[in-house]
Amino acid sequence: MPRFIITGGNPLTGSVQTIGNKNAVLKMIAAALLTEQEVHLTNVPGISDVDVMLEMLEALGAQVRYEKVSKEVFISAKDIKTTTVPAELAKKLRSSNVLLGPLLVRMGHVESVVPGGDKIGPREMTAHFDGLTALGATYTQTGDDSFSLSGKLTGTDVHLYEPSVTATENVIMAAVLAKGKTIITNAASEPQVKELCAMLNNMGAQIEGGGSNEIHITGVASLHGVSYAVPIDYIYAGTFVVLAAITGGRLDIGPVNHEDMRTMLYFFSKLGVKTEAKGDRLIVPAKQELKVQDANWARVKGFYSQPWPCFPSDIMSLAIVLATQVEGSTLFFEKMYPGRMFFADYLNGMGANIIIADPHRVIVNGKTQLSRRILASPDLRAGMAYVAAGLCAEGETTVENIRHIDRGYPAIEDVISSLGGKIIREES
Repeated sequence: MPRFIITGGNPLTGSVQTIGNKNAVLKMIAAALLTEQEVHLTNVPGISDVDVMLEMLEALGAQVRYEKVSKEVFISAKDIKTTTVPAELAKKLRSSNVLLGPLLVRMGHVESVVPGGDKIGPREMTAHFDGLTALGATYTQTGDDSFSLSGKLTGTDVHLYEPSVTATENVIMAAVLAKGKTIITNAASEPQVKELCAMLNNMGAQIEGGGSNEIHITGVASLHGVSYAVPIDYIYAGTFVVLAAITGGRLDIGPVNHEDMRTMLYFFSKLGVKTEAKGDRLIVPAKQELKVQDANWARVKGFYSQPWPCFPSDIMSLAIVLATQVEGSTLFFEKMYPGRMFFADYLNGMGANIIIADPHRVIVNGKTQLSRRILASPDLRAGMAYVAAGLCAEGETTVENIRHIDRGYPAIEDVISSLGGKIIREES
């Protein structure tokens, strides 16, 4: 299996081109199942998760053309030959669960398994099943990890017990073709949800309130094709803010949607990270003095993940690596996933001073000099955090199991190398 060999100590300097949003594109691909006409997506990120999702659509009967050089995908789902999501592919990808809503409302039936993805704690499907059964579906457990949903859907009031992003997206896609009006309360409001609603409206759906916590949908008889650009990945942009800060380099990152970056940059600024907005670019100055700006805030509140527009869980692991290079102590509280924090103990093996208080909380005491280590990526975000740690560590760090990193960061070694970092992909 491939691995990264990283030699730390080199500042990353130059210009970074952002990519299409990983968490948006997978749902937009699923939305192609809602119409018999062609869906054309641009700015598609060249990540392995996209490959898996497209393979699932092909297995369902869709015709797919993926032009990686131009970052375009063309999908025609006129003929769906099966409503059984292939289990071996579904277990590779958490977002396979957003195929449920489109298949259910268009075909009246879907069979699948509990999806795979990152192992960062229990990620049950209750909100999905609650929302789809509220619309009229019948849920049947067909095996230890398999199930089916069937029935004719009708608009209704759907209250989600938690603002789950993928559950919100599933209910939206099911409701756009359901007869009558649906109101989703306690809906997720992440940028990717807003973009999915905009794309569906361009296909002929009638959705109001996308990007808010209350979404109103009037079902329509059919949707038509569309050409739509995948929005910018704000987590990718935030990743390079961290890499610039911890290596002392200057990066020009863009294009970015500055509104999507506001909360993330607010928290980073509490650790002394300065950034400058210039048009659709985000500039991270070189050689910053990283220091906790408010010791009382950092000790009592610190970094804590919450649903949008609060601090995103997906950048938590990288923020912890950032804090190892900051003077002062900072509390990190991962409220969503109890398995996300365990990677931090391996940073201690590199010389970090991190107290793991419980599965949800760690205290990072900085600044510490990290040193080389062999690490195995447990999930996408922790894997990228290990790459970040290697870039600011002394000596040669090896990061194994990098297939996780490929799921969200296409050819990341090429990007980092172009900025002056020393990293190579090696087949082990």
